[in-house]
Amino acid sequence: QVQLAESGGGSAQAGESLKLSCAASGPMYRDYCLGWIRQDPGKEREGVAAIDSNGDTFYKDSVKGRFTISVENDKTTLYLQLNSLKPEDTAMYYCAARPLGGYCSYDPQMFGDWGQGTQVTVSS
Repeated sequence: QVQLAESGGGSAQAGESLKLSCAASGPMYRDYCLGWIRQDPGKEREGVAAIDSNGDTFYKDSVKGRFTISVENDKTTLYLQLNSLKPEDTAMYYCAARPLGGYCSYDPQMFGDWGQGTQVTVSS
């Protein structure tokens, strides 16, 4: 099992940027799918982005062109760059990991390893 710890959340004005980090400890899966999932109180979790060990990336339509997911070459840190933030991006953001299996996606139900989350609050 991979241990994950997020950082980098905070408050921003609409249009500003934040960068989230997720430190991974323990052996990372050789073939992996890593993702960022967010949840606002009273709403269901929603996946926003994922990246696999082939370097392929996947984004929810509402964040395409604004968010960028990336991972360090040594697989120890996952990032999510959030640009052009909107108030509707306000949520707790979680990083998650799983073995790649057949395919990668940002579906929250597919992930088994989770961090504790970092809060992002965007004001208009």
